[in-house]
Amino acid sequence: MVIIDVRRFDALIFDLDGVITQTASIHARAWKQLFDEFLARRATETDGAFVPFDPENDYRRYVDGKPRVAGVQSFLAARGITVPAEAPEDQADRETAHGLARRKDRYFAELLRHEGVHVSASAEPLLRETRRRGMRIGIASSSRHCAEILHAAGLTALFDARVDGIDLDRLGLPGKPAPDMFLEAARRLNALPPRMAVFEDAVAGVEAARAGDFGLVIGVGSTARAPELIEHGADAVVADLGEVQFEGTVTQP
Repeated sequence: MVIIDVRRFDALIFDLDGVITQTASIHARAWKQLFDEFLARRATETDGAFVPFDPENDYRRYVDGKPRVAGVQSFLAARGITVPAEAPEDQADRETAHGLARRKDRYFAELLRHEGVHVSASAEPLLRETRRRGMRIGIASSSRHCAEILHAAGLTALFDARVDGIDLDRLGLPGKPAPDMFLEAARRLNALPPRMAVFEDAVAGVEAARAGDFGLVIGVGSTARAPELIEHGADAVVADLGEVQFEGTVTQP
């Protein structure tokens, strides 16, 4: 359990996938579809072995929480493969970092359209209690689908600020594990990082929050993942947002 003293914090920032919604598993499956197709084709062309993408370990280690292009480059580099970055307007049929990223985005959108958005059961109650306690709420996600996911989940009105993958491109911000995305969210919330708490399920996100000097970094993950998240900068880890409680005077009725 984590207890947040409302007298010490002015705002909370949440990641989206794996924290507010259960869309992390959809991202993992989209990445697997992309990389398995790429790796199988490459194995055929080079007469090499086909080693598929692991949607658990490879996803967490190389792509989780990162912008799409960085995820492509990170995973392929781990396999000793380099593809040209080329240009952001590359189409999904091109085997450049931007082209592969666009193809992954297409696979994710298809899965999302068929399966819908599943919100963590404890997310909305925590967001509403945060508002009742008088704190502001932001969301910082590398996903370019952040706005539509929040809209589909009926949660848009509960957030005072949003920074997402579209903002990363528009503002030229480096993605997680750089702290810039969280710092931009703090600016939009008019709050200082030491007086803010960040909720993240990805190692890259935890590292970003720690690098941004945020007052409290809360990892969200299973007991098995807790040591890894703490090693990379989380102050505490919860398996579910229902484990978060507040103390201090309620400032709004």
